[in-house]
Amino acid sequence: MSADEKQHADAAVAAKPGTPCSDITYDAPIDPVAERKLLRKLDMIIFPVFFVVYMLAFLDRINISNANIQGMSAELHLNEGNRFNVALFAYYSSYILFEVPANIIIKKVRPSIFISALMFCWGIINMCMGFVHSYAALVALRVLLGIFEAGVLPGIVYVSSMYYLRHEYQKRLSFFFCSTVVAGAFGGLLAYAIAGLSTPTMAAWRWIFIIEGAITSALGIVAAFVIIDWPEQTRYLNAEEKDLLRRRMAADVGDLCGMDTLNKFAFTRILRDYKIWLSGFLYMGVSVAGLSGTFFLPTILLEFNWKAREAQIRTIPVYVFAAGMMILGAWASDKLKHRYSFIMGGVSLSTIGYAMLLAQEGKSRDYKFGAVFLVFGGAYMITPMCLGWLQNNLSGHWKRSFGAASQVMIGNIAGIIGAFIFIKKESPTYKTGYGVAVGMMWFGGLCATSMAGLMWLENRKRERGERNDRLEMPEEDRKNMGDWHPSFRFTL
Repeated sequence: MSADEKQHADAAVAAKPGTPCSDITYDAPIDPVAERKLLRKLDMIIFPVFFVVYMLAFLDRINISNANIQGMSAELHLNEGNRFNVALFAYYSSYILFEVPANIIIKKVRPSIFISALMFCWGIINMCMGFVHSYAALVALRVLLGIFEAGVLPGIVYVSSMYYLRHEYQKRLSFFFCSTVVAGAFGGLLAYAIAGLSTPTMAAWRWIFIIEGAITSALGIVAAFVIIDWPEQTRYLNAEEKDLLRRRMAADVGDLCGMDTLNKFAFTRILRDYKIWLSGFLYMGVSVAGLSGTFFLPTILLEFNWKAREAQIRTIPVYVFAAGMMILGAWASDKLKHRYSFIMGGVSLSTIGYAMLLAQEGKSRDYKFGAVFLVFGGAYMITPMCLGWLQNNLSGHWKRSFGAASQVMIGNIAGIIGAFIFIKKESPTYKTGYGVAVGMMWFGGLCATSMAGLMWLENRKRERGERNDRLEMPEEDRKNMGDWHPSFRFTL
C-alpha cells in the first residue's frame, strides 16, 4: 500500500460512517477534575473581561438615545426632518463594512492588543461627541465610532469560541450578552445622575458622552494586559493546561474537522455554507427589535407621559427582565443541547408584546409598559442564541472567523432598519416601528426554521453515509473541510 493510500485508509477509519467528530478518540482520557479546574479558570479569565469591554462598546453606541432626550436634539436641531435617524444610520454604515476585515486582522495579531486599541480609539471619539456644535460633526463622529467598534463583537465571539465546547458555550455567551442590558440599564441610570450636571456653558447631554468616553479609553489601556489571546499564545495557561484544552476541543469537533488553511477550497466552502447566510439573516431579523428598542426606549417611555428623568430610570427594570430571560434561556438551551425551539419561543414572546403595543390606543400606561417587557424579554433572550447557534455548527479557525464576522455584519443591517422605523410624526403609537419590528422578527423565525430543517436533513444524510464520497478527496482538502467533513454533526 502506498503512503497516500495508507493515509486515506487511516482517515476513513477515523471518520467511519455515522461517527461524529466528537465521538472520535484523541490521546489519553481527559481527567474530569483537571477539566473542571481548567473550565473554572477560563471562566474567571475570559468572559468577565469581555463583559466589560462589550458593555462599554454598547453603552457608547446607544448613549445618543439618552443624550437625545436630555437636550441634544434641541441644541443640534435633530428634530428637523429625520436627522436623528440619519445620525443612528451613520454608525451602522461603517460598522457593517469593517466587520469582516477586522476579523481577518484579529486572526493575524494578538486579540489583547487589537481589541484594547479599538477601545481606546472609540472612547476618544465618544468624548469628542460631547464637544460637537453641528449636526455634520455628530454624523462624522458616528461614522468613525462605527469603524472602531466594528471588530469588537465578531472578534470576541471568534476568540471565546476557541476555548469552550459547543454545548457549554451558550450560557457563557448569553452571560456575556447581558453586558448589553447592563449597558442599557446603566446608561439610563448614569443619564439620570448626569442630568443634574448641566451648567450655562455645558449642557448635561454633553457630559454623557465625555464621562462615558473617558471611562472607555482609560479601561482600554488596562484591557491590553488582561484580555486573553489565542490558545497557543495565552500567558494565562501553562503547557499542561494548553494540552488539556487542545484535547478537549479535539474531542468536541475533532482534528479531522479543521480549517486552518485559507485556500480556494476553504474559501469556496465558506461562501457556499447556507448556515452562515441564514444565521446572518436570522440575527438581522431578531435584532431589529432589540436595536430599535434600545435606541428609542427612552423616547417611547417618554411618550407614556413620564418626564425625561423618570423615563431614563424606568428603562432599568426592562433591561433587568431582559437579562433574566437571557440567562434562563441559555441555561435551558445548553442543558437540552438544543437552540431552535428556544429561538421560536423568543420570537413568539416578542410578538405578543408587539401585538399589545399595536393595540395600545385607549389602554393604560401600565398595559403599554408591560408590553415593552415582553418585547425586550423575547428579543434579548434569543439574540446571543443566534450567535452561539452558528458557532456550534462551524468548525475550523477560518470558518469560525468568517462565520462570526459575516453573521454580525449581516445582522447589524438591523441597526439601519431600526434607525428609520420609529417615525416622530407617528408618536405615540409608532405603528410603522412596531409593525416592521414584528415582521422582521418572523422573518428571522423563518430563517431559523429553514436552517434547522436543512441541518436536520444533512445529519440524516451523513448518518446514512451519503457524504462519505468526500473522503475520496485529496488529503490537503480532506484535512481542511471544517464542518463539511462527513463526520461532523450539527446542533439543532
